[in-house]
Formats: sequence, C-alpha cells, structure tokens
Amino acid sequence: MSGTSGTAVAADPAPPAERLPRRRGIELSLIVVAVLLCVYGYCAVGLAKHGTVPPGAAGYGAGLGVLALLAHVAVRLRAPYADPLLLPIAVLLNGLGLVLIYRLDLETPADQAAPIQLVWSTLGVTFFIVVVLCLRNHRVLQRYTYVSVVGALVLLVLPIFFPAVNGARIWIRIAGFSIQPGEFAKVLLAVFFAGYLAANRNALAYSGRQIWRFRRLQLPTGRVLGPIVTIWLLSVLVLVLERDLGTSLLFFGLFVILLYVATGRTGWIAVGLLLACVGALAVGRLEPHVHSRVEDWLDPFASITAGQGPNQLAQSLFSFAAGGMLGTGLGLGHSVLIGFAAKSDFILATAGEELGLTGLSAVFLLYALLVERGYRAGLALRDPFGRLLAIGLASIVALQVFVIAGGVTGLIPLTGMAMPFLAQGGSSVVTNWIIVALLIRISDCARGQYDGTPAP
Repeated sequence: MSGTSGTAVAADPAPPAERLPRRRGIELSLIVVAVLLCVYGYCAVGLAKHGTVPPGAAGYGAGLGVLALLAHVAVRLRAPYADPLLLPIAVLLNGLGLVLIYRLDLETPADQAAPIQLVWSTLGVTFFIVVVLCLRNHRVLQRYTYVSVVGALVLLVLPIFFPAVNGARIWIRIAGFSIQPGEFAKVLLAVFFAGYLAANRNALAYSGRQIWRFRRLQLPTGRVLGPIVTIWLLSVLVLVLERDLGTSLLFFGLFVILLYVATGRTGWIAVGLLLACVGALAVGRLEPHVHSRVEDWLDPFASITAGQGPNQLAQSLFSFAAGGMLGTGLGLGHSVLIGFAAKSDFILATAGEELGLTGLSAVFLLYALLVERGYRAGLALRDPFGRLLAIGLASIVALQVFVIAGGVTGLIPLTGMAMPFLAQGGSSVVTNWIIVALLIRISDCARGQYDGTPAP
C-alpha cells in the first residue's frame, strides 16, 4: 500500500497466534482439593467407628498427595495443554475408593484389602506417568492396530484355562496372585476398533440398496453386516465360555458405539441392539450361571420369601433404602452384610448407604464429567483415529459405570465387573489409570493444535 507521497508503507505484520491457557495451576489446585476431601473421608470413618482420627491418616494423605503430585508433574512436563479436569477427577475417585475399602476393612479384620489396593493404585499411577512421558503422540498407536486385536484375543482366552471363581472364568490366579486379563484387553480393543474403523469408515458407510427402511431409519446392506456379526459372535462366545456378561456387553457395546461414530449411520445402532438382545436372551436361558443372575434380577426378594434370607442384590437394595437422601454417614452403614462382594461388585451400595442419594449423585457426576471431557477431546481432534480412540476410551468408562450401577440397583442383571477406581481390583485400577493417561495425551494434542503448536 502506498501513501500520498508515493513512498511505500510496509504492511502490518500478522498478529501472533493466540496462545491457549495451559491451566496447570487450576489442575494443581483441584488435585489439592481432591486429596483433602479423601483425607477428610478417611478421618470421618475413623471418628465414626472409634471416636478418634485414624493413626494412618497422615500417611494416607501424604501417600495419595505424593502420587497425585508426581502425576501432575508428568502432565506439566509432557502434556502442558491437557484438560485440567481429567487428573483431579481420577485422583478423587481413586482416593474415595480407598476410603470406602478401608471403611469395609474395619468390619472384616481377616480380609484387609485397602493396603493391597493402595499398592495397585501406586502401580496404576506409575503406568500413568510412563504413558504420559513416553507416548508423545497418540497416532503412534495406529501402527499397532492388528497387533492390538491379537493381544486382546489372547488376554480374553487365557482365563478359560484356569478354574472358575464365583462361577465366572475371568481371573488368572497363580501362587496367590490374581489378575483379570479382560481389563487390559478392553484398552487394546479400543485401539483396534479405532484403527480399523478409521481406515475403513468409508466402506462401512457404503449406502447401497438397503435391507429395510422405516421412515428415517436405514439399516445397512447385507454385505457390510459381516464385521458387526463377527464381533457379536465373539462377544457371545466370551459370554458362553467365561460366563462373563459384563465383558461381553462392554465388548459389543464399544464396537457398536465406535461404528456409529465412524459412519454416522443409525442403522448400526438398531442392528447392534437387536443382536445384543438376541444373544443375551439365548445365553440367559441356556447358561445356568447367567440364568441364575437373570432370575435374581427378576425377583431379588425370592430368597427371602423362601426363608433363605436376603441375597446380595436384596441386601444392596436395602443399603440404598437405608441411605435415603443424605446417607447414614461414613462408617455408620451396614453394607458389609452384602458379603464377599461388598468391596468389589457392590461397593457402590456402601457409597449409596453412607453418602446417600446426594453423595451417590455426586459420584455419578464425576464419572459423567470424566466421560464428557474425553468426548470433548476426541471431537476437537482433526485425525479420525484420535477422535475414535478418545470416544472409545471414554465410552469404556461410561459403559462400565452403567453396567455396574444398573446391576447393583436392579436396573439390569448383575455382571460382576469392577466400578472404575472405586472397587477393589488391581487390574481394574491400573487399566483405568492407563485410560486417563491416554485421554490426557489426546486432549493435549487437541488443545495444542489450535495454538499453532504442532502435535508432539
């Protein structure tokens, strides 16, 4: 542009890219609040049971605080643009789980699970730090799409060769050491589904001649039904051989959700629900272990009528009823009457009884917020693989919470899965920390790409 005097005037330089706030300070503040809430809960249990603050309260708070601080430092160094809510939510849920397990330990002196759960939590945070520090780009995982599915199938098949525990073959027990391979398999399956669907989404979305059309609902053609039928058969096979309804529902539900996200076709949802109902109905009638759980779900008070006392589901419903709106208070409930699964499958009943509907709703909101932030990170990404992986990982948490909460409250039959972060279960807590680490890596890439900063 030239002025009136004929001299050239230099163009204004382009404004620098606006830098997004990193919000690591907010994350640290929320972590401090989460740790303090957990320590308060730990002290409340001791005061309710013994009238004094537990002697290990300082050690518990210091241990949880150090683990959370190390995880925060890893995020600050390697994922500065990550969502600031993911890590504090994980710390709060994990800490609350330790408090609830410790509270139940006081009723079962011969079975102390909280110290072991703390060791598993430490291992989970260690894996979290390793993933955040070493995985600089989530897109690297796409190279291992088919390796992931092979590893997942091996992990799913392994428990078949070991004795059943409580009617289900989902654990491997060697020399007193127990591990649940299916927990790790679900992350590998999320990687496989994301990689496969990202590479083949156009073929899967092929809209040729429809099998059936009803108003706006379009079901897929017969040619593209092959993948979902294969996954359906595999999920039913897992259900039959391992008697594990929860893993089967999670396996199949994850694939249907990602298939819908990849193709945008509502027909997949309809076909998925239809096949899930057919498989569950058939196995529920033919497999005795699953059939007994369906019968308990249909009539949870049948054992009381028969003079055999309340079963686990009935005791769980009594716990929720006793909790009311505000709960009995930490340490003042009686959910230990549920039995051996009070610290694992039914730990949500303890939260419902002692924290009430208000506290239980807060726990569900934490899970909902964790899932929402995972979805937000995925939708903000530009690459299809990262988007599907983030939605898949968040959906794992959502499906698991729904399946477990639905079973414990009598909405659906019991499945025997572990509530993420809350329940006793080493494999579960380690896997969930890995899921949070991957979501943090993905959210860092999603926010960093709008800052003009190339993805790491």
